[in-house]
Amino acid sequence: MSINRTLFLLVFIITLVFGAACSATEEEQPSKPNILLILADDLGYNDLGFQGSTELKTPNLDNLAKNGVIFTNAYVTASVCSPSRAGLITGKYQQFFGHEANIPPPELGTDTTMITMADVLQENGYRTGINGKWHLGYNYNYHPNSRGFDHFWGFLGGHRSYFPEGYSPENYKAIYTNRNHTPFKGEYLTDTQADEAVSFIDEAIEPFFLFLSLAAPHAPMHALKSDMALFSNSDRPEYAAMVYAMDRAIGKVVDHLDNIGELDNTLIVFLSDNGGSPENDSENAPLKGFKGNKFEGGLRVPFMVHWPEKIRGGQRFNGLSSSLDLFPTFLNAAGIEKPQDLALDGTSLIPFMVNEQDRSPHDQLFFRKETAAAVRDGKWKLIRLDDYGYVLYDLENDPYETDDLKNQYSAQFEKMKTALKNWEKNTVDPWWNENTRWQQVTIDIHEDLMRNQPIRRINPN
Repeated sequence: MSINRTLFLLVFIITLVFGAACSATEEEQPSKPNILLILADDLGYNDLGFQGSTELKTPNLDNLAKNGVIFTNAYVTASVCSPSRAGLITGKYQQFFGHEANIPPPELGTDTTMITMADVLQENGYRTGINGKWHLGYNYNYHPNSRGFDHFWGFLGGHRSYFPEGYSPENYKAIYTNRNHTPFKGEYLTDTQADEAVSFIDEAIEPFFLFLSLAAPHAPMHALKSDMALFSNSDRPEYAAMVYAMDRAIGKVVDHLDNIGELDNTLIVFLSDNGGSPENDSENAPLKGFKGNKFEGGLRVPFMVHWPEKIRGGQRFNGLSSSLDLFPTFLNAAGIEKPQDLALDGTSLIPFMVNEQDRSPHDQLFFRKETAAAVRDGKWKLIRLDDYGYVLYDLENDPYETDDLKNQYSAQFEKMKTALKNWEKNTVDPWWNENTRWQQVTIDIHEDLMRNQPIRRINPN
């Protein structure tokens, strides 16, 4: 045999062996999961079937919850939309970078030095998209396409019509595709969001990260007549119909994932951005309070995770958890090592779900929005309202926050006051403040609730 032929055969054999080894390695490498983050807007704590509602119809979410993990002690970082979203998307307390108040002014938004979950997922091979409400800034540098999202379909502000309206391109309620104004041609916004979500999934090269940021059930109270007809006996037919449409939209996206064989390999998280609002007839029972204050009804939210490929369904997790945990959870699920220069205030929830641990992801959680602040420490809850003072509740024995125990448990009271003071050392002054008149209304409401008195007024107008 000639030397050339011998060398050829040797190279051929090596190539076959190396190729087989590479194929085996590729087959052994698990594919990264898709990630679907679904955020409702101003949803009541009790307004889902899996949360106990018998009035509202949410079969699709109930089915996800039945086959997933329900978090019974989950919080967001703020009781209003914009700062809550800032905390969620950065995995950091928004008070550390000045995004404390709601509704950024035209020239401001979420600090552009903050790394978002979309930034990191995008850098690690995910096609990233956001669908719906943004509310984290309007100018070029604050736009979703500048914050790690390959694709944006939705509106930059909030409180827009669910029906087609002729918003000008300069209006923050106008629909945009990426940076281009897109006239809204759908019949109903919630259904159109589902259609756009399905389109994004079909166009994405696996894996994808989709932030489905629903407008529903935030006011205005716009519902399809056909949906309202299902709730003709309800005291709140518009709201019930809006929640029903929200559930239908989620069901459409989930069914599509199932049809294309991607449901089991998709990590789905569902929660609300804050508690229900008096403006939309939502119901937070049995919790006290609502959107805009530091009682449980403003901060504690429905929260559910579904990932059949990795997590056993039918679980209820009672540990203290937060929307801050989603960023590290997504990195963990995707097998992405956290960048060394990225400091996060949450922890991955994957070990708690996979290993079904009983301990809490957090010992304490902190909340502050201008005049009001709060701390959750185990079963204890401390609330501070400037110019009023403090209250201390035992949520285990008093989930309705009625009995102030600061005098009976002075050591616990002082411990939590100190913890709040130390946490506030890391905060910065808010970059902007909300309308002064609305601030005063919020203070009035909060004081009434702290005194367990009937609320004097709600509407700032």
